Amino acid sequence: MQALQFPAYPIKLKTVNLQTQIFDEVRKKWLKWTPEEWVRQHMIHFLNQEYGYPLSLMAVEKKINFNNMDRRPDLVCFNTQSSPVMVAECKAPEVKLDQKTLDQIARYNMVLNVPILFITNGIQHYCLALNEHKQYEYMNSVPHFSNL
Repeated sequence: MQALQFPAYPIKLKTVNLQTQIFDEVRKKWLKWTPEEWVRQHMIHFLNQEYGYPLSLMAVEKKINFNNMDRRPDLVCFNTQSSPVMVAECKAPEVKLDQKTLDQIARYNMVLNVPILFITNGIQHYCLALNEHKQYEYMNSVPHFSNL
């Protein structure tokens, strides 16, 4: 397992029929381990433990419809009124975060209309906020859930 630029979390792994599986704390089920899933589970723990986002207010791969096509953002976080407040996209560590990644999450946000975007490949992380002029600005860190 590749070391990531997240704190160490007690991520559950097991092997079944020679296949490594990882436990998704949000969906409460075992999934096939992939580099992207490794990053996603770290990000979920990171947002929950460091920034107070409740697991119960997260949706993993929630289906949305964009231009009559189904899409599945990696993570959508909601506030206590059930309104989406953040969308996050994860890539495997070897995938470069670039304009293509930003375009992808911006398309998701055309449907979700959230104020905060978060992208990570486990090595680099970027958090962006939508300002009053509907432009994205890079943030120094993820806002704490209690400040939303």
